[in-house]
Parts: sequence; C-alpha cells; structure tokens
Amino acid sequence: MAAIFPQLSAATYRRHGLHDAGRAWPETNCHTDLFIELLHTLGREPAAALGMTLAQDFEGDQFTFFKIPNGDLDGLFGLDLQELSIYRPLVDHLEEQVARGRIVLVEVDAHFLPDTQGVTYRTDHSKTTIAVNSFDRTTSSLGYFHNAGYFEMEGADVEHLLGFGAVPTPLLPPYTEFVKVVGPGLSGRALKDAALARLASHWARRPARNPVLAYRAAMQRHLDWLATQPASSFHPYAFNTARQFGANIALLGDHLAWLRGQGVAGLDDAVAACEAMANGMKTFQFLLARALARKKTDALAAALDETAGQYDRLMAELAEALRFPMAETRTLIRAAS
Repeated sequence: MAAIFPQLSAATYRRHGLHDAGRAWPETNCHTDLFIELLHTLGREPAAALGMTLAQDFEGDQFTFFKIPNGDLDGLFGLDLQELSIYRPLVDHLEEQVARGRIVLVEVDAHFLPDTQGVTYRTDHSKTTIAVNSFDRTTSSLGYFHNAGYFEMEGADVEHLLGFGAVPTPLLPPYTEFVKVVGPGLSGRALKDAALARLASHWARRPARNPVLAYRAAMQRHLDWLATQPASSFHPYAFNTARQFGANIALLGDHLAWLRGQGVAGLDDAVAACEAMANGMKTFQFLLARALARKKTDALAAALDETAGQYDRLMAELAEALRFPMAETRTLIRAAS
C-alpha cells in the first residue's frame, strides 16, 4: 500500500495534546483538527499555527469556520496547500498524489466513516474533510486523518466514500486539495518571531464589534427558527455557533500559552480569559439545549454577558502585552462599507 507516513498505525497512533479528551473542546472543526494532527505527525508545533483564531467573527448565521490560512502554513511550516483538480476518477488522482508524497484532503460524506460511529456513521449524512495518508485500490484500504485522530478502514465503506469499485462514479467530484511539503518549516526563535508577526496580521483583521455581543443580538432570530425545526437541527446549529466560538477561543488560549512558553511576557491574564470563555461557551451550549427542550429561552441572552465581557478584557490585555494598536483603519473601512 502506498503511504506518505508508512510508520503510522491507527492502533498505536497518539493524538496531539490539543486533542486531549479532558479539554472543554477536544475537537474543533474537521479542517483545523486534521492540520493539528498533520503538523504533529510532521514533527512541527501545531500551537504555533493558531494565531488565526484572533480574527474569528460572528457572521450573522454562524461564527467563522476557522482554518489555518495558506500563508501561515507556508511561512511557518513549509507547507504548500493547493486545490487538486479532479478530471479523472478520484482514486486515480489519489494514487498519483500519494505516490508523490502529497497529502490529499478530500471532502467526503461522514455517513461512511467508521470513526463517526454513534454520530453519523450509517445513520446520517454530513460533509467533512479527511486527509489521506495511505490508499490501496485493490484491497479497498484507506488510512486517513480525521478530526482528532488517525484511522484505517477497508471494504465497501471505502468504495462508497471515494466513489469507485461497485459504486457509481459521482456526478460531481468532491472538493479536493493536496499538501506539498516544500520546506522544513521554522523552529526556535525564528518560529516564535514569525508567529508573532502573523498574530499581528490577524489582530488587524479582528472583528470591529465584540462577536459575542453580535451573536447575542441575533440569537432571538435563531431561536425563533429553531422552534420551527426538528430536534435534529440542534446539533448542526450548536456546532456552528457555540462550538465554533468555544473551540476557537480555546485554541487562541493555547497559542498564547505557547508564546508565553517561548518567553513572551504579560500573557497570563489573556490565557486565563480564553480558558474562561471556552468553559463559559461549553456551559452555554448545555443551557441552550435545555432551554430549547423546555421551550424556555428567556434567560439565554443574559448567559452570554460574562463571556462577552471576558472578550473585551482579552482584547485589552493583548493590546497592552503585545503593544497592538486598539484603533485601526479597518474599523473605518468596515463602517463605510
């Protein structure tokens, strides 16, 4: 079987500490989670990659689905992420790219992923992204990164997942990317300095308005919609709101803690604020589920007040510790638009 990391085994794989089961949000989203594990497998520090979390905003119907930007992957870690154009059967491209040592990211239906047992496997359909490490068409065998781990599967599930064998070829190919390792990446002081520079860039892109307050203002509209939907709508809603903010802010805290470990002073209070917000949004998600079940949602908005206050304090702490400017042209540009 062709493999990029032939030493990997699902039975012995140890996930990165950012995916420890004891965390408030042990999983974030499929794209960021698999890059945490890819960087971990490549021997590069995932915590250095997480400055982009500072730019998360509330987008009206959801919080930003945060991803590590291509520029950060390239500049910090020597990884070139490119779209893979599918014009032949997907498995032809998989064989070609894996043989060339490229990590292929494929959007798939989690209905056929055994690692989602108890969530979507053979019961529901959900779009998600995997990163292929190994593939063998003749045995229908696949080794892949997904969410917080590394997994292996074989047989009919692989054929359905990738659309080959006895399964009809999909009318439309999935969105697919590949990762080229073009350099060793940075380390030591160079990595710290580059991560700080990237963090300053993400600071300049931070939301003009407190995103928790923006969500609070829109929440009644969301609740009115949820009241008309089946109970199954709660999970995707919570994933795109409470989980995306809570997991994002937890990773921001991890990034700041890593910078602190690299000698950057004055970040203790900021790290603590991130932890408080991550835990606070976890509590809010439980409150949301209970309020919807009881059809008593009046107190939900007030449950966000402490987290919103922590967010403002976090911004002030970062501005002071890292000497970031609080007022910037970007606010005027957004207001004018």
